[in-house]
Amino acid sequence: MTAPLVLSIDAMGGDDAPAAIIDGAAHFLKGRKRAVRYLFHGDAAQLEPLVAKHAGLGGVSEIRHTDGQVDMSAKPSEAVRRSRGSSMWNAVHAIKDGDAHVAVSAGNTGALMAISKVILRMKKGVHRPAIAASWPAPRGFSTVLDVGANVEVSPSQLVEFAVLGEAFHRAVHGAAHPTVGLLNVGQEELKGSQSIRDADALIREAELDMDYRGFVEGDDISSATTNVVVTDGFTGNIALKTAEGTARLVGGWLREALTGSLSGKIAAAILSLGALDRLRERMDPRSVNGGVFLGLNGVVVKSHGGTDALGFATSLRIALEMADSRFLSEIENNLARLSDMSDRAEAAQAEG
Repeated sequence: MTAPLVLSIDAMGGDDAPAAIIDGAAHFLKGRKRAVRYLFHGDAAQLEPLVAKHAGLGGVSEIRHTDGQVDMSAKPSEAVRRSRGSSMWNAVHAIKDGDAHVAVSAGNTGALMAISKVILRMKKGVHRPAIAASWPAPRGFSTVLDVGANVEVSPSQLVEFAVLGEAFHRAVHGAAHPTVGLLNVGQEELKGSQSIRDADALIREAELDMDYRGFVEGDDISSATTNVVVTDGFTGNIALKTAEGTARLVGGWLREALTGSLSGKIAAAILSLGALDRLRERMDPRSVNGGVFLGLNGVVVKSHGGTDALGFATSLRIALEMADSRFLSEIENNLARLSDMSDRAEAAQAEG
């Protein structure tokens, strides 16, 4: 019998925590074939009655009490200094202690990033972790990174993101040879900032084991021109939030069109044989909620702070897929190539 995967959860992180977190964990268990267990970190007095409301949840859960939690407005440096023993700190530390396979939090993004770096450290060859998001595409998903961890990045860091994103997509979405593109304002080689053009040159020079396709544009993200789209966290986060807002807007227009008149209601009744439900699910941002911190010696998943139970359940699904994948081993070869290229460049500079 396969041993259960253990998900370590910051139960106090998020706008509607802990209720949305516990409800999401209960929802995630429904129809789940892969055995899982939960470690909930937070105020036991609040968590125990919430867990008890859901049949079967208590049997796969352990509550680890802590009084502290990280404020949503805390600066990363402040969070690292003051968060030891908090629900977020303990959720991540459970990975290092070997008590869990993956950690999930809907709390402060910057704090979670800083805490994860301190506790888990970066993999060799990676300078900064990136947040990868699965983006709905005509068939399946694209991977976009970074979507918020690093506002400013260097060309070499964009190359690292390409390596991380390619391995993530291969491990989680099952593509044998994912295609990779750099997000730019045009596909011509002279378009874009110097940083983007330098990153393009570095990827080609490194001769990575990667199907790199060069520059892609904003409309290529949703059309999945490449499986993986690489950009800085500032641009990626704006693109992600814009897409989510557009999905909600179009979804609202659709509801209005199908419920605002008798003819619309008749059309809705005709279409209600599963088609509308499938469309609604594909357009719902909650169905792709959850960004993965890539580049750490462990797996940490960040849920949107304002998520509800369904959205948090999606984050847990992504966490389970990551924990059950070969992602951490998938990136080793290309990171080693990058490290060798960097060592050669430093040696050449020293000789010069």
